[in-house]
Amino acid sequence: MGGLIRKLIEYRAIVLVIFVASLLIGCYAYSKLDIEAYPDPSPPLVEIITQNPAWSAEEMEQQVTVPVENAIYGSPHLEQVRSTSIFGLSDVKLYFSFDSDYFHDREEVLYHLQTLTLPNNMQPELSPWSPIGEIYRYILTGPAYSLNELKATQDWLVTRELKQVPGIIDVTTFGGTTRQYQVIVNPNQLRARNVTLSQVVNAIQNSNANAGGDYLTLGAQNVNVRSIGLLKNVDDIASIVVAEHNNVPVLVRDIATVQEGHQPPLGRVGRNKESNVVEGIVLLQKNEQSLPALRALKKKVFALNHGNLLPPGMQIKPYYDRTSLINVTTDTVKHIILTGLILVTVVLFITIGDFRTTMLAALTIPFAVLFALTLMVMTGHSANLISIGAIDFGILVDASIVVLENVYRRLSRRMEEENTADLIVEGVSQSAKPVIYATVIILISFIPLFTMQGVPGKIFAPMSMTYGFALIGALIYAVIFAPVLGFLTASKEPTTGKETWLIRHILYIYEPALKAALKYSRATWIVAILLLVLTGFSFHFIGGEFMPALEEGNLWIRATLPQDISFPQSVAVADSMRATLDQFPEVRDRVAGRPSRRWHRRNHLQQRRGLYRSEAGERLAGVPPWQ
Repeated sequence: MGGLIRKLIEYRAIVLVIFVASLLIGCYAYSKLDIEAYPDPSPPLVEIITQNPAWSAEEMEQQVTVPVENAIYGSPHLEQVRSTSIFGLSDVKLYFSFDSDYFHDREEVLYHLQTLTLPNNMQPELSPWSPIGEIYRYILTGPAYSLNELKATQDWLVTRELKQVPGIIDVTTFGGTTRQYQVIVNPNQLRARNVTLSQVVNAIQNSNANAGGDYLTLGAQNVNVRSIGLLKNVDDIASIVVAEHNNVPVLVRDIATVQEGHQPPLGRVGRNKESNVVEGIVLLQKNEQSLPALRALKKKVFALNHGNLLPPGMQIKPYYDRTSLINVTTDTVKHIILTGLILVTVVLFITIGDFRTTMLAALTIPFAVLFALTLMVMTGHSANLISIGAIDFGILVDASIVVLENVYRRLSRRMEEENTADLIVEGVSQSAKPVIYATVIILISFIPLFTMQGVPGKIFAPMSMTYGFALIGALIYAVIFAPVLGFLTASKEPTTGKETWLIRHILYIYEPALKAALKYSRATWIVAILLLVLTGFSFHFIGGEFMPALEEGNLWIRATLPQDISFPQSVAVADSMRATLDQFPEVRDRVAGRPSRRWHRRNHLQQRRGLYRSEAGERLAGVPPWQ
């Protein structure tokens, strides 16, 4: 060890360059690090959605849910199956073991579903939803456009564009109205012209199609022949020939009124003073990094708002962005690191009394943290409040304190003829082995955390890995960089080596107490055992939390209403919730409504919540983050 330290001091310029480069690489790694608020504690989840708007809950359970469950039994790593059957909807959740691959599990489920045949040609589909997948919410606005036009633009343009963003798997739509072309038949006109209702339906269905023919050769060119019959507007529908009566064609307009309307709504979303808006919720792909996806998503939204794809005057206005929560996490971690650095520096200076040694020991914290972040980026791990915030900075500086304190002790007792480099080599050599052994023992103590399975493993394994990386960085700094920095900053004059004022007073109290404890050893053991018992008894009264508190300034309220509540009454409750929240000056933004259910894959998120629930989310303003 002595030879290594001597070589490091001899080539101190190279060591110093490596030290500065390590700090710069750590800062660059921090800019590339994926930061999440919390780790995802959920196991791989595959959700199967099947819809039939005409079936009751009992029929969905008997003819859809049970066959789906029977089909997927036997899938590898499948641990638990949960299902819900409500009117028109079957929802089957498959929970796989934590060590399984999520995408392989989806492939296995799709393979098993191929062997399933359901009545009425119903097709089960896999849901893109994940427990922490909602990362972005927005409102599509346009003062000059109807809800039909806003909803159509959302479904056919905005959703398609946002799903092209890397990391985004789907966009769920809430609120608005779905455009519908309505043919209101007059029974008296049907009877007068001897036309049946089935003739009207068949005529409209048969007229809404293009017919392809062959090709026609015209000189040197081939011209495709086809008949254009797709309906485009209300006038096209009204001009359809239904039948012939007294050698006169009967058109749709002769027997019915054709108008543009919307499907009967079952749900609605309102924001602030607006009672009905179109809302979109962007879902993140499972295991994707949220920050890069959010950056690309914001660029896409900016391009849509300032480009020519959206109709003039139509805008995407976000009101929730997970970036705010991640920023709260980042600020919290910065606060923890800065506070720990200041606290450790002050304590070291008070106890050691040497400014150079204190600053060299305090440098351990930024170096160890940046070293850990570098390894996390290299290994593809994400940082969160638990993994970074749980680092004990006092343990990180232990190795440097032991090494630097021993070096400081040697320098304080040196003679005039002794060389500074030799004293540093001697001091580091004496303390290096105990420091290495102590660090290895701490790292070994983290092995049980690496072996945890399930939810504890998801939460604590990243923390133990980050902690291990930081300890390795602290050890490297203490053994390699601290001796060189100590040599560069060492004073040429001998130091006093006296204890500080605080240490002298502590020793003044401690030495008599130690003598008394050794003299009355039996009483000392009795007091120690009593304190241990009291501590164990007090442990049962300490509260606990599954996750640390992290407030992003949002509240989510859910009101459960009678299951047979009507749509107008449910909307009135949602409007009342927004009006009540509007009375509080701390509430800056209010969104409330009732979920809807329609025959659409992207509406499964609304369906599971039930039509008898009203939900409200509000963003707070003027409230400190931790209140």
